[in-house]
Amino acid sequence: MTRAVAINGSPQMEKGNTALVLGSFIQGMMEAGSEVELLYASQMKVKPCSCGVMYCWNDSRGECCIQDNMQSLYQKLKAAEILILATPVYVPLPGDMQNVVNRLMPLIDPKLERRQGRTRALLHKDVNIQKIVLVATSGWWEIENCDTVVRVVRELAKDASTEFAGAVLRPHADAMRADGKVSQNGQAVLDAVRRAGNELVGQGRMSQETLAAVSRPLMPQEP
Repeated sequence: MTRAVAINGSPQMEKGNTALVLGSFIQGMMEAGSEVELLYASQMKVKPCSCGVMYCWNDSRGECCIQDNMQSLYQKLKAAEILILATPVYVPLPGDMQNVVNRLMPLIDPKLERRQGRTRALLHKDVNIQKIVLVATSGWWEIENCDTVVRVVRELAKDASTEFAGAVLRPHADAMRADGKVSQNGQAVLDAVRRAGNELVGQGRMSQETLAAVSRPLMPQEP
Protein backbone atom coordinates (compact mmCIF):
# COMPACT_ATOMS: atom_id res chain seq x y z
CA MET A 1 0.00 0.00 0.00
CA THR A 2 1.26 3.45 -0.94
CA ARG A 3 1.67 5.79 2.00
CA ALA A 4 1.24 9.53 1.66
CA VAL A 5 1.40 12.56 3.91
CA ALA A 6 -0.67 15.62 2.96
CA ILE A 7 0.05 18.96 4.61
CA ASN A 8 -2.64 21.62 4.31
CA GLY A 9 -0.99 25.03 4.69
CA SER A 10 -4.16 27.11 4.67
CA PRO A 11 -4.76 29.16 7.84
CA GLN A 12 -8.45 28.26 7.39
CA MET A 13 -7.49 24.61 7.73
CA GLU A 14 -10.55 22.43 7.04
CA LYS A 15 -12.85 25.34 6.12
CA GLY A 16 -11.19 26.87 3.05
CA ASN A 17 -11.04 26.22 -0.68
CA THR A 18 -7.72 24.43 -0.26
CA ALA A 19 -9.36 21.88 2.05
CA LEU A 20 -12.22 21.41 -0.41
CA VAL A 21 -9.87 20.60 -3.28
CA LEU A 22 -7.43 18.59 -1.17
CA GLY A 23 -10.25 16.49 0.27
CA SER A 24 -11.30 15.33 -3.19
CA PHE A 25 -7.69 14.63 -4.14
CA ILE A 26 -7.16 12.50 -1.03
CA GLN A 27 -10.43 10.69 -1.67
CA GLY A 28 -9.23 9.71 -5.15
CA MET A 29 -5.90 8.51 -3.76
CA MET A 30 -7.57 6.39 -1.09
CA GLU A 31 -9.95 4.85 -3.62
CA ALA A 32 -6.86 3.74 -5.56
CA GLY A 33 -5.48 2.04 -2.46
CA SER A 34 -3.29 4.71 -0.85
CA GLU A 35 -3.07 5.39 2.86
CA VAL A 36 -3.09 9.17 3.39
CA GLU A 37 -2.45 11.09 6.61
CA LEU A 38 -3.69 14.69 6.62
CA LEU A 39 -1.96 17.35 8.71
CA TYR A 40 -2.50 21.10 9.10
CA ALA A 41 0.48 23.43 9.16
CA SER A 42 -1.33 25.98 11.35
CA GLN A 43 -2.23 23.29 13.87
CA MET A 44 1.33 22.00 14.04
CA LYS A 45 2.70 25.44 15.00
CA VAL A 46 6.14 24.73 13.56
CA LYS A 47 8.77 27.24 14.61
CA PRO A 48 10.87 29.07 11.99
CA CYS A 49 14.32 27.71 11.23
CA SER A 50 16.69 29.56 13.56
CA CYS A 51 19.89 27.58 13.01
CA GLY A 52 21.71 29.78 10.54
CA VAL A 53 24.79 27.59 10.89
CA MET A 54 22.94 24.71 9.18
CA TYR A 55 23.06 22.44 12.25
CA CYS A 56 21.18 19.68 10.41
CA TRP A 57 23.90 19.57 7.74
CA ASN A 58 27.08 20.56 9.53
CA ASP A 59 26.79 19.57 13.20
CA SER A 60 24.43 16.60 13.28
CA ARG A 61 23.40 15.43 9.86
CA GLY A 62 19.71 14.65 9.55
CA GLU A 63 18.76 16.07 12.93
CA CYS A 64 17.02 19.36 13.65
CA CYS A 65 18.05 21.24 16.79
CA ILE A 66 14.53 22.66 17.28
CA GLN A 67 12.27 20.49 19.39
CA ASP A 68 8.69 20.93 18.21
CA ASN A 69 6.08 19.11 16.13
CA MET A 70 8.44 18.80 13.16
CA GLN A 71 10.18 15.99 15.03
CA SER A 72 7.12 13.73 14.67
CA LEU A 73 6.59 14.91 11.09
CA TYR A 74 10.10 13.82 10.12
CA GLN A 75 9.25 10.26 11.13
CA LYS A 76 5.99 10.30 9.17
CA LEU A 77 7.73 11.64 6.06
CA LYS A 78 10.48 9.04 6.23
CA ALA A 79 7.82 6.33 5.95
CA ALA A 80 5.82 8.01 3.16
CA GLU A 81 6.26 7.50 -0.58
CA ILE A 82 4.28 10.63 -1.51
CA LEU A 83 4.37 14.11 0.01
CA ILE A 84 1.46 16.42 -0.86
CA LEU A 85 1.90 20.11 -0.16
CA ALA A 86 -1.47 21.91 -0.32
CA THR A 87 -1.71 25.67 -0.04
CA PRO A 88 -3.51 28.82 -1.08
CA VAL A 89 -1.33 31.28 -2.99
CA TYR A 90 0.09 33.84 -0.56
CA VAL A 91 3.03 34.95 -2.75
CA PRO A 92 4.33 32.46 -2.24
CA LEU A 93 3.16 30.59 0.90
CA PRO A 94 1.31 31.21 4.18
CA GLY A 95 3.74 31.68 7.07
CA ASP A 96 3.11 28.35 8.81
CA MET A 97 3.49 26.47 5.54
CA GLN A 98 6.71 28.32 4.75
CA ASN A 99 8.09 27.24 8.12
CA VAL A 100 7.28 23.60 7.35
CA VAL A 101 8.97 23.78 3.95
CA ASN A 102 12.06 25.47 5.39
CA ARG A 103 12.29 22.84 8.12
CA LEU A 104 12.40 19.95 5.61
CA MET A 105 16.17 20.44 5.28
CA PRO A 106 17.13 17.69 7.78
CA LEU A 107 15.64 15.15 5.37
CA ILE A 108 18.19 16.15 2.73
CA ASP A 109 21.71 14.73 2.73
CA PRO A 110 24.27 17.49 2.01
CA LYS A 111 26.15 15.42 -0.56
CA LEU A 112 26.00 18.05 -3.25
CA GLU A 113 26.61 17.44 -6.93
CA ARG A 114 26.33 19.45 -10.12
CA ARG A 115 23.65 18.39 -12.59
CA GLN A 116 22.61 20.31 -15.68
CA GLY A 117 24.21 23.47 -14.39
CA ARG A 118 22.55 23.35 -10.97
CA THR A 119 23.69 22.23 -7.52
CA ARG A 120 21.51 19.38 -6.23
CA ALA A 121 21.42 17.06 -3.22
CA LEU A 122 19.72 13.78 -2.25
CA LEU A 123 17.28 12.68 0.39
CA HIS A 124 18.81 10.68 3.22
CA LYS A 125 18.69 6.92 2.61
CA ASP A 126 16.11 6.43 5.36
CA VAL A 127 13.68 8.88 3.68
CA ASN A 128 11.29 7.02 1.38
CA ILE A 129 9.67 9.99 -0.42
CA GLN A 130 9.50 9.25 -4.15
CA LYS A 131 7.07 11.92 -5.32
CA ILE A 132 6.16 15.44 -4.26
CA VAL A 133 2.81 16.85 -5.40
CA LEU A 134 1.42 20.38 -5.17
CA VAL A 135 -2.26 21.19 -4.62
CA ALA A 136 -2.83 24.94 -4.83
CA THR A 137 -5.82 27.28 -4.88
CA SER A 138 -5.86 30.92 -5.90
CA GLY A 139 -8.39 33.72 -5.69
CA TRP A 140 -7.22 35.39 -8.89
CA TRP A 141 -8.65 34.44 -12.27
CA GLU A 142 -5.37 33.56 -13.99
CA ILE A 143 -3.78 30.17 -13.42
CA GLU A 144 -0.45 31.96 -13.81
CA ASN A 145 -1.00 33.39 -10.33
CA CYS A 146 0.12 29.94 -9.10
CA ASP A 147 3.45 30.06 -10.96
CA THR A 148 5.60 31.11 -8.00
CA VAL A 149 4.21 28.38 -5.74
CA VAL A 150 4.70 25.78 -8.50
CA ARG A 151 8.29 26.90 -8.92
CA VAL A 152 8.96 26.63 -5.16
CA VAL A 153 7.68 23.05 -4.93
CA ARG A 154 9.27 21.96 -8.21
CA GLU A 155 12.64 23.28 -7.05
CA LEU A 156 12.23 21.57 -3.68
CA ALA A 157 11.72 18.24 -5.46
CA LYS A 158 14.67 18.79 -7.78
CA ASP A 159 16.94 19.88 -4.94
CA ALA A 160 16.09 16.65 -3.12
CA SER A 161 16.47 14.62 -6.33
CA THR A 162 12.96 13.24 -6.12
CA GLU A 163 10.10 13.43 -8.62
CA PHE A 164 7.90 16.49 -8.89
CA ALA A 165 4.74 14.56 -9.77
CA GLY A 166 2.74 17.60 -10.86
CA ALA A 167 0.51 20.42 -9.70
CA VAL A 168 -3.25 20.33 -9.12
CA LEU A 169 -4.16 24.00 -9.57
CA ARG A 170 -7.53 25.70 -9.02
CA PRO A 171 -7.59 29.41 -9.94
CA HIS A 172 -10.53 31.66 -8.96
CA ALA A 173 -11.40 28.94 -6.47
CA ASP A 174 -14.33 30.86 -4.99
CA ALA A 175 -16.18 30.25 -8.26
CA MET A 176 -16.63 26.61 -7.26
CA ARG A 177 -19.38 27.75 -4.90
CA ALA A 178 -22.70 29.51 -5.35
CA ASP A 179 -24.79 30.72 -2.42
CA GLY A 180 -22.36 29.08 -0.02
CA LYS A 181 -22.64 25.63 -1.62
CA VAL A 182 -20.59 23.77 -4.21
CA SER A 183 -22.11 24.51 -7.61
CA GLN A 184 -22.59 22.06 -10.46
CA ASN A 185 -19.47 23.38 -12.18
CA GLY A 186 -17.62 23.27 -8.88
CA GLN A 187 -18.57 19.63 -8.40
CA ALA A 188 -17.27 18.85 -11.89
CA VAL A 189 -13.95 20.37 -10.86
CA LEU A 190 -13.87 18.32 -7.67
CA ASP A 191 -14.66 15.17 -9.66
CA ALA A 192 -11.63 15.94 -11.83
CA VAL A 193 -9.51 16.51 -8.71
CA ARG A 194 -10.63 13.14 -7.37
CA ARG A 195 -9.68 11.56 -10.68
CA ALA A 196 -6.23 13.17 -10.48
CA GLY A 197 -5.62 11.61 -7.07
CA ASN A 198 -6.78 8.25 -8.37
CA GLU A 199 -4.48 8.50 -11.40
CA LEU A 200 -1.48 9.45 -9.27
CA VAL A 201 -1.73 6.27 -7.22
CA GLY A 202 -3.18 3.90 -9.79
CA GLN A 203 -1.15 4.95 -12.83
CA GLY A 204 1.82 6.73 -11.25
CA ARG A 205 1.03 10.00 -13.00
CA MET A 206 -1.74 12.55 -13.46
CA SER A 207 -2.86 13.11 -17.04
CA GLN A 208 -2.70 16.57 -18.56
CA GLU A 209 -6.34 16.22 -19.56
CA THR A 210 -7.38 15.69 -15.95
CA LEU A 211 -5.24 18.57 -14.66
CA ALA A 212 -6.69 20.85 -17.35
CA ALA A 213 -10.21 19.89 -16.22
CA VAL A 214 -9.29 20.87 -12.66
CA SER A 215 -8.02 24.28 -13.77
CA ARG A 216 -10.60 25.12 -16.42
CA PRO A 217 -12.25 28.59 -16.30
CA LEU A 218 -15.52 28.70 -14.37
CA MET A 219 -16.34 32.31 -15.22
CA PRO A 220 -15.40 34.90 -17.82
CA GLN A 221 -12.32 36.97 -17.13
CA GLU A 222 -13.33 40.49 -16.18
CA PRO A 223 -12.03 43.20 -18.54
